[in-house]
Amino acid sequence: MLFALTCIDKPGALQIRLDNRPAHLEFLNTSGKVLFAGPFIEADKPVGSLVVIEMADRAAAEAFAAADPYARAGLFDSVTIREWRKVIG
Repeated sequence: MLFALTCIDKPGALQIRLDNRPAHLEFLNTSGKVLFAGPFIEADKPVGSLVVIEMADRAAAEAFAAADPYARAGLFDSVTIREWRKVIG
């Protein structure tokens, strides 16, 4: 199953993002579960993330999201997990 994680940063949390970026990228790159990922940008600064993952079920997607170093560092104001279906691309 595919899941889209929509993660919105807490206001003023850019330094948390910068401090945890290497661990976050390593987590995503070594998981073997990420189809694509990248930041949302406003005024040339990252303000959140979109990550599409492939997992067995919603519980696994929730566990993955909680294990992300950004999430563990308290970067996100909100995280929404939705089942996603690829149609184009």
